[in-house]
This record gives sequence, structure tokens and C-alpha cells, in this order.
Amino acid sequence: MGIITSMAAFWLAILVVFVMVNRGIWVFTDVSKSMSMFMLEKALGPPIDFVEGKKGSAATSWIIQGALWLIPASVITFCGLWLSHDPEALHSLSSWGLNPASTSLLTSGFLVAAYGSVGMLLIGSSMHIVPELGGTTLATEKNATLMSFVWTLAVIVMFVAANKPEIAGIKIMPLATLLTSLALIAVIVNMLLTAASRTKKMPLPGWMMIIGMISAPVSIVALAITGSLDSGTGQWLATRIHGPTSLFLMMSGAILYGASRGSGNPLWSRSLAAVTMVGAFFTINPLGLIEGEIASDFLGIDAAMFEPSRNDIVAGSFLLALSLIPIIALSANVLATMRGDDVFIENPDSPGMPEINLAAFMAVPISIGGLFVLTDHLTGTNELTGIHTSLVLMGMWVVFVPASLGAALSIFPEVSGRNVLSVNRSRWAFWLMAGGAFSGLIFTMMADFSDMALLEAAVEEENSMSSRIRVLGSVLFYGAVLGSIYHSLNIISGSFRGSLATEGPNPSSTSISSPYKLTKETTVRKILAQREGKLDTVVVPESSTDMPGSPTEL
Repeated sequence: MGIITSMAAFWLAILVVFVMVNRGIWVFTDVSKSMSMFMLEKALGPPIDFVEGKKGSAATSWIIQGALWLIPASVITFCGLWLSHDPEALHSLSSWGLNPASTSLLTSGFLVAAYGSVGMLLIGSSMHIVPELGGTTLATEKNATLMSFVWTLAVIVMFVAANKPEIAGIKIMPLATLLTSLALIAVIVNMLLTAASRTKKMPLPGWMMIIGMISAPVSIVALAITGSLDSGTGQWLATRIHGPTSLFLMMSGAILYGASRGSGNPLWSRSLAAVTMVGAFFTINPLGLIEGEIASDFLGIDAAMFEPSRNDIVAGSFLLALSLIPIIALSANVLATMRGDDVFIENPDSPGMPEINLAAFMAVPISIGGLFVLTDHLTGTNELTGIHTSLVLMGMWVVFVPASLGAALSIFPEVSGRNVLSVNRSRWAFWLMAGGAFSGLIFTMMADFSDMALLEAAVEEENSMSSRIRVLGSVLFYGAVLGSIYHSLNIISGSFRGSLATEGPNPSSTSISSPYKLTKETTVRKILAQREGKLDTVVVPESSTDMPGSPTEL
């Protein structure tokens, strides 16, 4: 099956799911809701009694575990970068039967960062954002908390499988797929039950996170129904949709909410939010891995040769180019929201805001680079595939990780009841992680370009300059390791010893939906520009005074 046919099946499935969820799923009657709640809690037996069910416990559990996964993800990636110029650095591990290589460590580090850190932080954030925007509570805190440990187990299995695909003749990666699928299905049902009990119209960021979760399993089912998974094109599409598209949608909802919540500014444009949501699943996202073999490993099927037809090349290139529209829309919307005349200017070091700012700023250039590399791979030219690994790691560590971490930090006081332990430590952690990841991977990419140039010139001598640049790049990336440790300890310590959220200043209110929070003098034009144009829009002053009033200036 071609790219257009497979994508059409995915589009149709997503549209059907969105209409059913938005207008009320007929399956979710009172009987089915009770049955779903029973399956999520009572049917699990004794394990469900080992977790607490108070409000915010599920989101806190997912966010803390996601923050903890930052440490092994950064350490594994650092080791992979180091082995790229010193293959014998971990030779002593061979006495334990381990023989790690640079490629396997970089792949496993990417998977741990994507599923263990980014995935858990975004899912944890959604467990607060969706109920908050829907005016309700999470359907079951206990099941969501329990599923976080199942997901963590799946990430551990995933790491083992990336470095040792088979143990005793048994493929390990499909087991990780099974565990993540079980946890994800439980989370999706939990989110759907939560959305079904909403008391008000849910804004787009909430739907982005729900549809982002659903798009991962729906994409595989749609491709399986069309018979594309046995072909190289289908496996390539599965890699593109299941990972980047799903994570991008969830990331978009999280940082749109986080930017408005953390800065206290209204969402700059709801139209751009709609463009981001619709464009995300109607195009092919250029971020992430370019090969389709990783999809065959996850599914436990044989990898097929990637041989796209001429029509597939044209359609794929067109959909890849169109993907820049939702990415630019997201970046512009987030940056414009954060640069309003309110809290972000007065307190730019608020935990989470610098991370969201970095992710929104870097999303466009990284996506343009990914577009060139993917188009080069799709057409079979393969002149730019040498920088693929460095570009993928840069997209992960300067876009997805900061975005998911920033969104989690912006809502952490509300879900845990406490602030992070130290705002100063959070600031240092940001500079270490952002500076280390960006500078280290930039130097690594420079070494990749050097190797590509010498390979094209057919130079057989060893490239000593490239090796020296890789040393510098891996050393600089160690800053990301330190930043990950600082962030993790800051969040964990804050959940126990941080100042109470009720003792500090009142958290900024999001203006994604009414009422409109009036924090300073404004104009009717500005209120209308935020799409608060309804006659029943409630304008709430954030402070009051005993000074005599004066005529309202129009």
C-alpha cells in the first residue's frame, strides 16, 4: 500500500475517534462506565490497594518517575557519544558479558528519553491538564498511579532489548511493546472517562493530549488493516506516526497550557492552536528516527526493504513539507503567549518557563533540519544521513525534553501541593542541560559533517580532527547529565521538603478559556484579540483597591 492510502486510513480513523470522543461516545453509557471503572480498579485485585488515590497522586507519580528517567537517559547518551571516538572505553564490562557499542547505546538512550522521560512527563501532565480544562477530576487516580510502575518496567525492558535483542532465543522488544500497550490503553480509557464527565467545553490543549495518546495505537491498527506493516513504506510510516506525531500532539497541548498557566497570559491565538492540532495528524512529522526498522523491532516482525515508489516519494515529500505549518504555528503561539506584558517579563526564572521557551524557539530550526534529512532519505539520495543521529538527539534534548519538563514544572506545585525545592537550582539545571545538550550535539554534528566530507572525497586516512571534535562534544554533553541530576533531585526533594504551594504567591491562572483574568489596565481591542468576544465573557480583576473609581477609558 502507498503512503497516501495508508495515511488516508489513519486520517479517517482519527476523525472518527475525535468526533466520537468530542460528541460523546455511545459506548460510554452508565453501564459501560461502571464496567470500565471496575476493570481499572477492582479487577486488578490486591495491587490496586498498594497505591493511594488522593487527588494529584497519579500526576505526581508519573512526573517524578519521568524526571528520574532523565538521569539514565542522559548517562546512556553520554556513554554512546563517548564510545563513538573511544570504542574501548567500556571494555572492562566484557567480563560481565556486556559489550556495549556506540550505536546501541545511542539508540537505547533515545528510547529511554522518549518513553521513560518525555512520555511519562507528558502523560503525567495530561492527568492534571485534562481534568482541569474539563472542570472535573481524574476518573481513577489509583489505576493511573499503578500504571506508572508498569510503564517504568516497560522502559527497563526496552533498554535491555535495545542492547541485547534476544535472550535465550526470545525477542525482548515485543515484551516492552506489550507492557507499554497495556499501560497506555489503561491511561487512554482513564482519560476518556475523565473527558466524558467534563462539566464545560474543553479547550484544544486538552483534546491535543487525548488525541495524541489515541493516535499511537490507532496508527498501528490502521496500518495493519491496510496491510502496510509488512512493507518498508508501512514500517517507515509506523515509525513516523507512532512516535513523533503522537508525542508532538501531546507536547503541543502541554506547552500551550504551560505557557498560559506559567506566564498568566491569555493564549495568543486559538486559531493557531487549531492549525497545530489539525496539521499535526494530517502531515508527516519530520522529527525522530528516519529508519523503519525500529517499528519492526517493536512489533516483532521482519524488517522490510524501504523502496518507496515515485508516487510515495512525491506524496511523502509533500506531507513532510506541510508539517512545518503546524510546527511554526505552535512555536509562534507559545512564544507570543509567553512574551505578553505580564508575569513572564516580571519573573522570567519561574520554573518551567525557560524550558518551554527553549523548546518553542528550537522546534522550527530542528524541524527544518529533520525535513532535509528525511527528504534526502525518502528520495534515496542519502547524502545527509550521516548527521541523522546527532539531529535526532538534538531534537530530543532541546525540544521534546525541555517541553515536557517545562510543562511538568509549571503544574508541579498544583499536583503535588509543594513547590520545587530551589528556584535557583532549577535555573542552574536549565542552563546546564540546555547548554550541555545544545553545544555538545552541535560539536558532534560538526564531526559528522567532517566525516561526510572526507568520505565523499574518498580519503582513507583516519580523521583525527573529527575524533577531537567528538571528544569535545561528549565532554560538553556531560552538562546535560549534571542538569538532569539537578532537575530530578530538585523535583523529588521539593515533593517532600519544598514550600507549600498555598504559602507562596497565588499561581497564575490560565486564560485558555473564560473567565478572562484582568491583571492590569487593558483595552477592549486586546480582549477581543484574545477571542474573548462573547457578551457573557466574565472579566475578573486580579486585585482590588479602596481608591475611588474613575470612568472606564474606551
